[in-house]
Amino acid sequence: ATPDLFPEGTGRLLKDGATILADMHYHPTETDAKDVTQIGLYFADDPDSIKKELTNLWVMNTDFVIPAGDPNYEAKSTHTFAQDSTILSVTPHMHYRGKDFSYTATFPDGTSKELLKVSNYDFNWQTVYWFEEPVKAPKGTRIDCVAHWDNSENNVFNPDPTKTVTFGPESYDEMMIGFVDYIVDEG
Repeated sequence: ATPDLFPEGTGRLLKDGATILADMHYHPTETDAKDVTQIGLYFADDPDSIKKELTNLWVMNTDFVIPAGDPNYEAKSTHTFAQDSTILSVTPHMHYRGKDFSYTATFPDGTSKELLKVSNYDFNWQTVYWFEEPVKAPKGTRIDCVAHWDNSENNVFNPDPTKTVTFGPESYDEMMIGFVDYIVDEG
């Protein structure tokens, strides 16, 4: 993944003595390989320069069951903001059977706006989408995520189209997480 460079004046809170955990997905390959994972953390020189905590929200569904052979299974997840907030980025996450993923914001006045639609999801391109213009999400704004999977033999990336698939940590399982990075407007 490319490094995350947060917008000026924002950062993640890392308390003194905190533990950082990494969840790596390793899979058998034809040849031996060596892990070269690295992490680099940049801390604010002046803590007062950080005005807002960049919060990472997981809009997820863990209850789906994708039938074997299903070419277009759908699942949804939702979150409603409890405070006036501003959305800075979104990152859809699925595994090998992922087909498409969309985010829609429905505002308190009833209007809605499609924030992102990835029509041809690719497990190898799990990208953070930073908005050029951050999206205002007043209190009561609902984020709806909709995902589709192709669990059929037509999906060349499908590890096993004869298997019913549920949420799980392995790449041959599936996930449905709509990551959202946001800041609260006040506080």
